[in-house]
Amino acid sequence: MGDWARSAVVYQVYVRSFADADGDGVGDLAGVRGRLDYLAELGVDAVWLTPFYASPMADGGYDVADYRAVDPMFGTLGDMDALVAGAHARGLRVIVDVVPNHTSDRHAWFQEALAGVPGARDRYIFRPGRDGGLPNNWRSVFGGPAWTRLDDGGWYLHLFAPEQPDLNWDDPRVRDEFDSVLRFWLDRGVDGIRVDVAHGLVKPPGLPDATDPGSSGRRPYFDQDGVHEIYRRWRRLLDGYDPPRVAVAEARLRDVARTALYVRPDELHQAFNFDFLWAPWSETGLREAIDRSLAAMGAVGALPTWVIGNHDEARVATRLAAGPLPAGMADRPVESPTPERGLLSAAYAADAAVGLRRARALALVSLALPGSAYVYQGDELGLPEVLDLPPSAREDPIWRRSGGALLGRDGCRVPIPWSGDAPPYGFGPDGSRPWLPQPASWASLSVARQRTDPTSTWSLYAAALRLRKSFVDEPFHWLPAPPGVLAFARGANMACALNLGPDPAPIPGAIALSSDPGEPLAPETATWYTPSP
Repeated sequence: MGDWARSAVVYQVYVRSFADADGDGVGDLAGVRGRLDYLAELGVDAVWLTPFYASPMADGGYDVADYRAVDPMFGTLGDMDALVAGAHARGLRVIVDVVPNHTSDRHAWFQEALAGVPGARDRYIFRPGRDGGLPNNWRSVFGGPAWTRLDDGGWYLHLFAPEQPDLNWDDPRVRDEFDSVLRFWLDRGVDGIRVDVAHGLVKPPGLPDATDPGSSGRRPYFDQDGVHEIYRRWRRLLDGYDPPRVAVAEARLRDVARTALYVRPDELHQAFNFDFLWAPWSETGLREAIDRSLAAMGAVGALPTWVIGNHDEARVATRLAAGPLPAGMADRPVESPTPERGLLSAAYAADAAVGLRRARALALVSLALPGSAYVYQGDELGLPEVLDLPPSAREDPIWRRSGGALLGRDGCRVPIPWSGDAPPYGFGPDGSRPWLPQPASWASLSVARQRTDPTSTWSLYAAALRLRKSFVDEPFHWLPAPPGVLAFARGANMACALNLGPDPAPIPGAIALSSDPGEPLAPETATWYTPSP
């Protein structure tokens, strides 16, 4: 793979919520281009853009109607070309999202299937009903059955929303089409791809009933061995470019050894580390997740890809707070704390400071570990989940399909604050109204405020990204530490300690950076230091 990606820090831009150049309340490609200097100043190596393709937006753009067109909401192909050129001029690489598991129901192919064009339904997964009902008992990730019945009696599969019919990857036309889609964007200069639902493309023969249809990660339609043939083919395509392009898999699996199969030497280059993201906040939980990840990836000659937040998870500063979590993702892993329905209690709100302390500490840990790391926009500002969005503003299909019982993911997608004391906080021109409302309390979290505060979360991230470059190639090993403390070294000159215990702990060396400058290894604090000889 490209050497740059093995230790890269990639910044995830959720395009709708990053920067709005035209004032319509929705982030766009021109807005991203206008903020490239910010990303270069922060110190990341690359930017991953969520889908900006033509889409009816039934699932925030992950329902693609045309893979080669930019949705007018986001701009034009010219805007995308200018963004890529601007990024490259600043030394930033660009990764785009590819959505191969399903299309939009407005895609030309599915419209042909509905119209009865011969052979069109073979590109998707259509089946007759069984005993007057559904073809099988599969459940959608977003809630409800994974099948929708058409007026002619046929059923089609959608692992996500009904507006997202699953493609049939046994049809060679599907495979050829995605070869062409990849080349279209790679030929325009993008440096890599992020593969949405990478573990979902291949379904088991016969589409058997699930024995545990409601449990994410154990569903029979995920992680079939046949997906790996697809990615070996894609790897050959990616390697045909000079320099070779890279690919990262979104495979939401509980078993990191299975995740490692996606990054074997002839397949994809990276896979998001959900085992680490979902690890409990404890000495044992985090250490075991790190050990599992390093061992599993090392077995195939790869390095882990660390992630603590993204557009599908509650914000890390809220997720790690000590109180009960409100309802969120429908497929939250069963090992996670059971979400409680409703909004935060007063007791939970009082723990917001705890959540931020833990988020800052975990950021230092993730950025000190060997491999690559992804930063979700706004996590560098310490943004919390927005839990009190009005029902009329919510768009997530999880919210809709649960009848409001599950909050869904809108709360981690609220447009980020750039400057000023009131919405839109510089997200768009003054007077514009962001597509999701921003909290009044975010004025103190804006980029403008934090860039001038040496103790801010933004300053912590920027300092960590600068220091990280000095040790990214150094070997990893655990260090002895007091009970409740995790400590590891990166070579001879850098170490990281995380205090998960109830009492302050000593630091055996010279402090380089701490998530709490006032108390460098207080409880729920991480510190980078140069070990004493």
